[in-house]
Order: sequence, then C-alpha cells, then structure tokens
Amino acid sequence: MTSRLRLVVGISGATGAQYAVRLLQLAREHGGVETHLVISPSGVLNIHYELGLTRQAVGAMADHTYSPRDVGAALASGSFAAAGMVVVPCSMRSLAAIAHGLSDNLLTRAADVTLKERRRLVLMVRETPLNLAHLRNMTAVTEMGGVIFPPLPAFYLRPQSIADMIDHTVCRVLELFDIHVPGPRWAGMGTDSEQPGRLAQD
Repeated sequence: MTSRLRLVVGISGATGAQYAVRLLQLAREHGGVETHLVISPSGVLNIHYELGLTRQAVGAMADHTYSPRDVGAALASGSFAAAGMVVVPCSMRSLAAIAHGLSDNLLTRAADVTLKERRRLVLMVRETPLNLAHLRNMTAVTEMGGVIFPPLPAFYLRPQSIADMIDHTVCRVLELFDIHVPGPRWAGMGTDSEQPGRLAQD
C-alpha cells in the first residue's frame, strides 16, 4: 500500500485541458499525491488542439497512466484504494455515461467504481448552455454522491491572468480531496471601500 494519497484523474474531450495539466502539476509539486491518469481519445485531441501537447507529454506529468481501452486495469476494481477521482474536464458524453452506469471504457468504469465504493467523485463539467438531459445527468450523479464542479472563475479575487483563475479553481478541487496546496483564499471583506475583498495566501 502506497504511503501517498492516490488520486485518479480522467481527462475527457471537453474544453479546459489547461485545468487538467495544472492539476497534475500541483499534485506533483505537493509531493504527497500519487496520480493515476486516463485520457479519452477525444481528450487527447483536445489537449493537442488547446495546448499543443501530446498524450505522452501530459502522461509524463502523472505517476501512472492507463489506456482508456484497458478495462482490466487496476482502476477498474474497487480493491484499488484511492481517495477518489476527478474528471477534468468532463464532457457531456462522459457525464451521461457516468450518470447511467455505462462503464464502456476505463475512464467511465473508474468513475463507476468511485461511486460504488462511496469515494469522492468530482466532475468538472464543461458545456454551455445546458439542456435538460445535461441537467438531469448532473442531478443523477449528485444523487449518487458525486460532486458537480464547473470550472467557473472567481472574479471577486480580482485575478490578474488566466493562470490565476485556473490556479484558484484547481486548488479548490484538490481541497475536496484534502489535498492542500498554496493558493489564494478569500479572507473576508476589507475595511477600505476601494478594496472590497482581500486575499490570504497559504
């Protein structure tokens, strides 16, 4: 049994590959997290289109990588002890498969295992606007114990760059697994009318 916390990371074919890359980077910098990565074929295409990176380059950021076709991998079993799983980003196709228990690849099977073992599953869903099928699928996952976490920017933190917004979102996601990394925190309202909010840095 590893002494580090195991985190399963899925990347599917929705926009937002930057969130996945940053999450893997921060998990590695933390030092106490062991990441197990599955990237769907559409996720590979999106990583290349948005970031100009290959599957191998992103895979090198994780401790272990798996083919989505390898449904016999360790991740497919509830006996694989992990703190939970995050799908970042999570497409509406992957959301639907998870919501309806369609374990048709290793990513969706690992998510199904996470739910059945009552571990934390976080889906960083990316789509807008949302139709009724999307909303019902999100409700179904929530009713099963999953967490729907759209990567929405927190403008009250007055981010200075896209990187600031990505870091804040990823830090919040990691905290759902009790993985704490340095990042901006809301510290309450300031007293200066010109400074309605302030940040606390870990």
